[in-house]
Amino acid sequence: MSPPETPSSAVHRTIPSGAARLEQLRARLRQRPLVGDGAMGTQLQSLGLAPGECGVRWNSEAAEKVAHVHRQYLDAGADLLTTNTFSGSALALAAHGLEARGRELNRLGAELARHVAGERAFVLGDVGPFGGLLEPYGDTAPEAAEAAFRAQSAALLEGGADAILVETMSDPAEATLAIRAARAEGADCVIATFTFQPTPAGHRTMMGNDVATVVRAAIEAGAEMVGANCGTGLSLDDYAMLAVELVAAAAGRPVIVQPNAGAPELSAGGIVYRTSAAGFGEAAQRFRAAGVRIVGGCCGTTPAHIAAVKASR
Repeated sequence: MSPPETPSSAVHRTIPSGAARLEQLRARLRQRPLVGDGAMGTQLQSLGLAPGECGVRWNSEAAEKVAHVHRQYLDAGADLLTTNTFSGSALALAAHGLEARGRELNRLGAELARHVAGERAFVLGDVGPFGGLLEPYGDTAPEAAEAAFRAQSAALLEGGADAILVETMSDPAEATLAIRAARAEGADCVIATFTFQPTPAGHRTMMGNDVATVVRAAIEAGAEMVGANCGTGLSLDDYAMLAVELVAAAAGRPVIVQPNAGAPELSAGGIVYRTSAAGFGEAAQRFRAAGVRIVGGCCGTTPAHIAAVKASR
């Protein structure tokens, strides 16, 4: 299956320069809250991506399906489109034997989103966790992770990403490496989001870090915007409380919240997310009331959920 016919160079000629685009993004954020997009992985699965298959590969082999997902979110009202590159670092791609194609697949992912977005939306280059643990908890040296994040960020920026989104982070040390790597490759805007779980002591990352700690680490590393996405065992009520903590910790920086469509549940057919689009839109109102400036969705969310977020604004 072939990618969209419009070459990236032609697309880029119609888009303002990076600095101008970022100023547009910042200006719009000052004017009103923005709408993020929703899940990519579960949407691609609905289009035939097999469980365990590398979705990033589809930027090359099923580009029209990736573009279709982007287009649906754009038509639903998303102001921000996130590239299909969540597991696009060389370390993550190595699990599928694709580490040598990292630059190609990340660049294509950014070009696809850029082509669909045009001037209607901003493109966030998605950088997710590398899939392991840093030393001394795991066997990955920080230098190796940083090199992988730098290469991924460089390819995303080359493909036309307006900003880099470092997301679903559990370890502030890994987030710091990814943020600094993106900055080192020329990203003028980096957004960082963490994933939390409920504990008796409050919301914590898998590594046991509280909200204030990880937000402070991200800001010190160079993140311009901070927030949360995904989350284990978090209801939308939990996210409403988490939003308050995030806004307080962000100290005036824009906060982004992109939850799952409710807590995932196991069923005979696999994992399901039961929050309706209407319920998600109602939650978006609560997030904004807490001071959140960007609301989107993560696992299980669909274009209908994003349309509800847009309608609730």
